[in-house]
Amino acid sequence: MLKPNVRLSTVQANTHAKAIYFMITSTFLFGIMNVLVKMLQRIPSYELVLFRSLVMLLVSGFLLYRSRIFPFGRSHRWVMIGRGVSGSIALLIFFFSIQHLPLATAVTIGYLSPIFTIIFATVLLNENMNWRQWIFFAVSFTGIIFINGFEKNEHTDLLMLGILGAAFSGLAYNALRKTANHVPALVMVFYLPLCTIPIVTPFCVNNWVMPIGREWILIIAMGLVTQVAQIYMTKAYQMEKAGTIANYAYLGVVFALGFGYIFFGERFNMVAIIGMIIVIVGIILNFFYVNRVTSAKRFKAYFRYFPSW
Repeated sequence: MLKPNVRLSTVQANTHAKAIYFMITSTFLFGIMNVLVKMLQRIPSYELVLFRSLVMLLVSGFLLYRSRIFPFGRSHRWVMIGRGVSGSIALLIFFFSIQHLPLATAVTIGYLSPIFTIIFATVLLNENMNWRQWIFFAVSFTGIIFINGFEKNEHTDLLMLGILGAAFSGLAYNALRKTANHVPALVMVFYLPLCTIPIVTPFCVNNWVMPIGREWILIIAMGLVTQVAQIYMTKAYQMEKAGTIANYAYLGVVFALGFGYIFFGERFNMVAIIGMIIVIVGIILNFFYVNRVTSAKRFKAYFRYFPSW
């Protein structure tokens, strides 16, 4: 028979493993979404945001109906609206950046959001970060600088706009954490398109570009992939503290480099490769610290509870 403290430790390990699994999976799916957005160069970014939001609204509404969950939530409505508005602004900026910058650069700037997530979590949610974790985040951020260094076409205004979008993403992620144990993940996902559609529709009405041919397939795929990614990300932030899982999102930069090379012929040199390694080192260090993994035996015991892929 397990002792109470051992049993609790096992439950915590399982919860943390699932949160990491959800975060990494959502990051990979968002990487696929970025590729689809990049392929849709002819369609304005705000129109893509509208299409994505319409698909998410329909799918989320259907899943909520099937699950018999009240779609507008029973509490924390202002937090959910704030998450929807800040997420909408971040999304508009991010899609615009993807279409006007190389994929790796746009994603690199976008993935500054974990830094803002931790800062806002410390200020707004009183989530304490150990000084060692700040060092690990600094390591990952150093890797971001290395990766971004191989691009030479950035414009200052676009980079600053991307940083602003990352800040709004940080606010949105903290709203997810704020609603943990209070609002179902599907409801939080539902609020994003619910807030986004009224914001982007005026832009689309005056500047509509009709998709043609395979663009419709890419748009539908973008919406469906995003739906799954949003659900996984929402669950991750509701299950664990932001400081525990946020820098796993940095893997998105590595995915962007790979996808950019495969689909768009974007090349990167040794400096970028070093940057990728530094990013991963920062992630691994944070993983070891949070889970207190100090031996091969404990490392193996931890992964016993990691969900299968």
